[in-house]
Amino acid sequence: MAKDKKYFVLREGGADTSQVFASAQPRGAALKAASRGKTTIRLRERGTNRVHVFVGERKQVPKPENGPAWLPEMVWKANVKKQGIEHLG
Repeated sequence: MAKDKKYFVLREGGADTSQVFASAQPRGAALKAASRGKTTIRLRERGTNRVHVFVGERKQVPKPENGPAWLPEMVWKANVKKQGIEHLG
């Protein structure tokens, strides 16, 4: 059975934004946010009061050796590091 998707709402300035990322794990959602250029990533898990806090970055790296022909020579690679979980009051 496939893992159920969870939905994570990006928070900025202490409030939810309209950006929602779907992933089975919070790290997957954080990687999606980091690939869009976010560095301080706070994701509220829908249906809970948990906020997952990450620090993210993205770097331009050469495309993989076995990458498809349509892929540009340089691609963005995202990386995140979890800082912890906060609970909303």
